[in-house]
Amino acid sequence: MEALEVLGGYPTKPLNPRARMVRVLLSMTVCMGCLLMLHSFLKISKSRKPQDFYSFEVKDAKGRSVSLERYRGKASPLAQASLVVNVASHSEHTEMNYRSLQELHQELGTSHFNVLAFPCGQFGETEMSASRDIEAYAKNTYGVTFTIFSKVKIMGSEAEPAFKFITDSVKKVPKWNFWKFLVNPEGQVVRFWKAEEPVDSVRQEAITMVRQIILKKRTEL
Repeated sequence: MEALEVLGGYPTKPLNPRARMVRVLLSMTVCMGCLLMLHSFLKISKSRKPQDFYSFEVKDAKGRSVSLERYRGKASPLAQASLVVNVASHSEHTEMNYRSLQELHQELGTSHFNVLAFPCGQFGETEMSASRDIEAYAKNTYGVTFTIFSKVKIMGSEAEPAFKFITDSVKKVPKWNFWKFLVNPEGQVVRFWKAEEPVDSVRQEAITMVRQIILKKRTEL
């Protein structure tokens, strides 16, 4: 008796074929249940994938997380359109674009329209290193009041997800600074412009979209 206790007790009897089969079926059932749970989890995760531009979160110039939902306009009397731009502080297009974008931002007003700037340093030495410096430079030099986010990458595997949504939508990646992407209140990209294209064209499209937003809202009142 003592010898058996030292060895861990009495030897167990071998399972009969029926019991062995029950154990195998039970193991298979547990495994199948785990697989079904994993499938459900992956399906839910996929369904939660951002479906529009405003579904993403980004960093502001101070490194704080910001939900782009605030620019959709749900909380305001009117929905909003956005002009998303990859900006740079030391490009040949900087002065003309910053001044034109600021004029457009003021003209259409933040109740209906926003310019959303994403600094990018992937085009040579056209952008500074620190996001706060980029924001301060734009405000102090060009009087910019529209939102400037943290510096991001817009190309390659490290591209900012929100901006990748933009480029994937139009199947185009900017070749240089100051490409512009017009986003409607539903968070979908409806048109884009290259840096060298006239800002007047951007202005006309933005004004048209804002008018449509206002008319739609009036019909709903």
